[in-house]
Amino acid sequence: MNDQATRIGEAARSRWEPRAHGRRGGRGRGYVTTVTLLAGAGMLAVGVWCLVAPRSFAEAVKFPYAEHFIHDLGAFQVGIGVTLLLAVAWSDALAVALAGFLVANSVHAVNHALDLDLGGRASDPWLLGLASLLIAAALALRLRELDYVVGAVGTAATPELEPFVRQKTALLVSYRRDGTPVGTPLSVAVDGDHAFVRSFERAWKTRRIRNNPEVELAPSTARGKPTGPGIRARARRLEGAEAGQAAHALARKHPLLHGVLVPLGHRVGRSRTGRTVHFELTPLDE
Repeated sequence: MNDQATRIGEAARSRWEPRAHGRRGGRGRGYVTTVTLLAGAGMLAVGVWCLVAPRSFAEAVKFPYAEHFIHDLGAFQVGIGVTLLLAVAWSDALAVALAGFLVANSVHAVNHALDLDLGGRASDPWLLGLASLLIAAALALRLRELDYVVGAVGTAATPELEPFVRQKTALLVSYRRDGTPVGTPLSVAVDGDHAFVRSFERAWKTRRIRNNPEVELAPSTARGKPTGPGIRARARRLEGAEAGQAAHALARKHPLLHGVLVPLGHRVGRSRTGRTVHFELTPLDE
């Protein structure tokens, strides 16, 4: 690899590594994330309070009781809370804004439908519902533009890995002892001149990779149907800090799937599947 590619790889890796000091260091990011999460959770809780018990909320804040307007306040509080929480996990500002507004406006539409006996026009819920449908369509199109990857992605330092930077699912082909190829769809995160994937200790692909580290990787659908050309790579099992870096890269790219669901599933099934394992994939020269 030339010097420029090496510099690109180092810059890409630095995105995942917390800085030990400085105003923009790990502690600063931790503080910002914590405050944002607490603010989002607080706004969400207050919004639900307004929706479920509007009279109690009015008494607590010592304002005149107006049921519908407190319901609407709850709708917007919920929307703000969802926006703050999504901002911690999603990296695309437009998708975050659309999702937050969609939640707030949809709850607002339900409020108008339920509070028709208190006032308003019969057309209000329908007009607000139409606005939610338009926003939902815009959000769906935006997610499609992002290839349904809402988290932060790394940078590819080699052209072979470029197709996998925003790729949601890839097909990993490993080989049995007799040379039979076996494909497995999984998530992949690119970091400079290599990519990361994860599995669990007792998975068959983990055993196959242990016996033969040469694999193939191709963009695919969620069901494992290839959608582009594949590359040959060598897999290396990671331990310690390197495994943590791989887990972090996957969680940043797929906040819900690899930040919550997959780790939870592995933890719950650890007695049967064994512990989580991570692999680094390095493209092989053709």
